[in-house]
Amino acid sequence: MEGLRELLANNRDWAERVSAANPQFFPELAGQQSPRYLWIGCSDSRVPANEIVGLKPGEVFVHRNVGNVVAHGDLNCLSVLQYAVDILQVSHVVVVGHYGCGGVAAVLDPKPRGLIDNWLKHIEDVAIQEREALEAEPDAEVRVNLLCEMNVQRQVENVARTSVVQAAWDRGQSLGVHGWIYSLSDGLLKDLKCSQFEPGYAADTET
Repeated sequence: MEGLRELLANNRDWAERVSAANPQFFPELAGQQSPRYLWIGCSDSRVPANEIVGLKPGEVFVHRNVGNVVAHGDLNCLSVLQYAVDILQVSHVVVVGHYGCGGVAAVLDPKPRGLIDNWLKHIEDVAIQEREALEAEPDAEVRVNLLCEMNVQRQVENVARTSVVQAAWDRGQSLGVHGWIYSLSDGLLKDLKCSQFEPGYAADTET
């Protein structure tokens, strides 16, 4: 229990510091959330969405799972996407992977891991389709990172093909879907230049 008590103490300290700096922060935050961004990222504890992009609580709506996968049968992810697009009216959906992803690496090192193997099939499908390019890379670490990028690009396509996003575009909603990847070694994000958006998407909202 000692570790949990430390977390609660840290929380009190944080809340006091925030309130001292801005007494209206929590009342305003409790009143509403109006983020412009939906972040679909990996569950990896080293990739905290708000901190990476320097935004405060309430400014990024977040969904995370192992390998930043967008599966058309995943009602959890699709419900988050629909709420973000239809209710919160976000302007951007950003799929964010990271180099050295353990889920991606597991696909390239096939051995039984239990229940997670079923989830990783979504990434394995990408690896199978891109087998020739992956096998052409001799360095194992580079190969993992290449698949990390390929996986983000595929998940951007998956987001764009959902009924939620298609419906938003059909009604003329300004919404972009983007793919980024994060480097744990230097803390920088890279735009993979695979954005998708409807024809009327405002130029000044692009990444």
